[in-house]
Amino acid sequence: MLIENLKSTQPVLVEEVLKLFSLGEIQKVLKNLLYENIPIRDLGSILETMADNEKTRDADALTEYVRQSLARTITNRFAPKGKIKVITLDARLEQMFAEKTHFDQSQMQSLFENLKAETGKVSVEPIILTSPVIRKQFKKITEQTMPALTVLSYNELNKDIEIISNRVVSV
Repeated sequence: MLIENLKSTQPVLVEEVLKLFSLGEIQKVLKNLLYENIPIRDLGSILETMADNEKTRDADALTEYVRQSLARTITNRFAPKGKIKVITLDARLEQMFAEKTHFDQSQMQSLFENLKAETGKVSVEPIILTSPVIRKQFKKITEQTMPALTVLSYNELNKDIEIISNRVVSV
């Protein structure tokens, strides 16, 4: 239905994307976005980004590319007044995720305790801000205990907004 509506205004884009991806692949990316409360109103940009990354067949990777292309939409959703309060990860923790370090049980427990403590100190919906490389991995790890936690990457926000970070999670 959404794609049919877009077809009336952008028929070439829709035709091209449907040659590259199945409806199931497109649906998976849209589902991933909606699961994390990312609006899909800008379907044209979503499909353009998918087409630009046609060699990628992994829906999670495609979703990450799409999220970055939707920076304006994501910024408007989470920072409507041009400011966003976030919780960041300390540099050592970011590096451990980037290097895909295996976390032992005590490190995981420490991570979740610190994460719950820091998110409990904010008066608004907690938002974790990470590097793009680890965003999806961090979200997957926190899904079990904190499914509603918003995890964004720096590349998903407009460069002109004010980022206020006064909380840091470490292990």
